[in-house]
Amino acid sequence: MASITIRNLDDDVKTRLRVRAAEHHRSMEEEARIILRDAVTGRLAGPRNLAAFTRECFASMGGVELELPTRCAIREPPDSS
Repeated sequence: MASITIRNLDDDVKTRLRVRAAEHHRSMEEEARIILRDAVTGRLAGPRNLAAFTRECFASMGGVELELPTRCAIREPPDSS
């Protein structure tokens, strides 16, 4: 396995990494490995659009069916003369 060293890491980033690692009951090194692995495999990328995001949010609840209103004819634009 390869090793890397990350220099000039902001103190705030290091603190956030330490807190995140503690929340997941992992070492900072393991947390960094998981974050990097997810980033390069695309698992951190969120949904590409609002519809996909909404579907993802409600999927665990069995989804949701919305009744769509019927569409009306388009109104004529106002006459400015």
